[in-house]
Amino acid sequence: MIVTSGPGERAAPAAPPRVAAVHFRRPAERPFTAAERATTTILIGGLTRAHDALLKAAFQAAGYRVDVLPVPDSGAFQLGKDLGNNGQCNPAYFMVGNLVQFLRSLEAAGLSRDEIVDRYVFFTAGSCGPCRFGMYEAEYRLALQNAGFDGFRVLLFQQADGVKAASGEPGLQFTVDFGLSVFMALNLADVLNDLAGRIRPFELTPGTTDRAVADCLATLSARIRSRSRFELLERLPARLVPTLRRVKPATDIATTLGKIWLHLYGRETREMLREVRARLGEVVVDRLRAKPVVKVTGEFWAQTTEGDGNFRMFAFLEQQGAEVVVEPIGTWITYMLWLAQAKFEWRKGLYGPPRPRWALHRRLGDELAFQAKRASFALGRTFYTRYYRRLVRELGGIAHPLVSLDTLGRLAAPYYNVFAMGGEGHMEVAKNIYYTRTKQCHMVLSLKPFGCMPSTQSDGVQSAVMSHFPDMIFLPVETSGEGEVHAHSRVQMALGEARAAARAEFRHALDATGRTLDEVRAYVAAHPLLRHPFYRVPAEPGVAGTAARFVRHVGRLMDRRPAPGRV
Repeated sequence: MIVTSGPGERAAPAAPPRVAAVHFRRPAERPFTAAERATTTILIGGLTRAHDALLKAAFQAAGYRVDVLPVPDSGAFQLGKDLGNNGQCNPAYFMVGNLVQFLRSLEAAGLSRDEIVDRYVFFTAGSCGPCRFGMYEAEYRLALQNAGFDGFRVLLFQQADGVKAASGEPGLQFTVDFGLSVFMALNLADVLNDLAGRIRPFELTPGTTDRAVADCLATLSARIRSRSRFELLERLPARLVPTLRRVKPATDIATTLGKIWLHLYGRETREMLREVRARLGEVVVDRLRAKPVVKVTGEFWAQTTEGDGNFRMFAFLEQQGAEVVVEPIGTWITYMLWLAQAKFEWRKGLYGPPRPRWALHRRLGDELAFQAKRASFALGRTFYTRYYRRLVRELGGIAHPLVSLDTLGRLAAPYYNVFAMGGEGHMEVAKNIYYTRTKQCHMVLSLKPFGCMPSTQSDGVQSAVMSHFPDMIFLPVETSGEGEVHAHSRVQMALGEARAAARAEFRHALDATGRTLDEVRAYVAAHPLLRHPFYRVPAEPGVAGTAARFVRHVGRLMDRRPAPGRV
């Protein structure tokens, strides 16, 4: 419609021309292709030293060139801040600064920046969600560009989409063998870290545990790299091969099952577990040292890293005389499966058109499809937790099994919505309640980056939790790359209370035996098996300390005069 003006009237201003909307799209990145595998090195890092070492072996077993970034330090944090945006999560600063430091070391060694961009890629985790984790990828690219490495490729493991490279290219392929090697690497590193935390505080000779763990990592890495591959057609008589190739789906299923059995239960796996157990069994321990047990929880990266990112908190706690219970990565993996199943069950009936009452066959089909998918989630969690328990048993039986996610969900539900996603969700609250109620620790230490939204929400809820559990010792510590002295001071204050609780617990246990400490020591010295790291000390209701449980157990042995059982 055209609007005109009459005499003496001003003409209406012309409407501005319409401009087509242009939506933002992620800048296209040069893909990592299969042809580049032989000349391109994949950089990994950011987990514990044990995880990084075994994941490196898994990549190498699949034929990839791989290198592990060093543990991030404070210099990496400052560099990341200089190159990135303000207000980012400090794990992003640590990781991107660490990556740039490594690339600059390659440049100092003689490689040009173009060669580095062409011959290296970085593999890391990525996600979307309510916190700053979703911005990590963009932060990596900005910092790399500002550092002069524009075009350096970043491959993501997507938390929401599963295991795949964001580039969608086949340069990084996830085969059955590779997936099983990664599965084994993650679980073995989890159990090995837990064992180190159980043995090192009581080692008779300082340093023996660390040397044993280093030897075990070397053994496991070599075994993972050299593991034989199962191919059904290569193991059968040649006359059967043409027939089996005509039934390829059945052959593929049989080959996959064979690979699973070989990786998880085969002779090579049993041998390497025996070797690791034997090496760790050489450490001699003295469990008559009263030490507070500290359970570490919090944001995933802050509770996992072993460097300046959490003020080297694990080493600091052990230097202060604590026994540290680390958090396995397996808990987070099973949490992802648990959450997917819980959301799927909650949304039942919201997918697809409603079925009329008389369409019984369609309603039955919908129910069967629902139950099948629900069972797949439950099966995945059951398989993961049971195999983890098997590794714990094969490696001495003293490491902690994975905590039931159903139990954690029930404990957190009165305080925290289990569908509130981000970070570790409700698990920070749930683990604080679980480890306090079951008396598996004297103190819970929650580590998180400064301003971490999911952890800040959890800390707000913890005040209500602590009002219902007056004996709980809970300390949240924010890490920002700075303020190490202040953080250590706060931990020392809380640890003093936990140390007093552990010593009182030990005195009560000793009094209950009716023996003196010298008498108990003499009995232990006369029975060397009691100094074996894998000697299983029975659980005691309401007793958290290893020394207190051990004294009660030895007291019963002394009263009945039996010889200690075998390891």
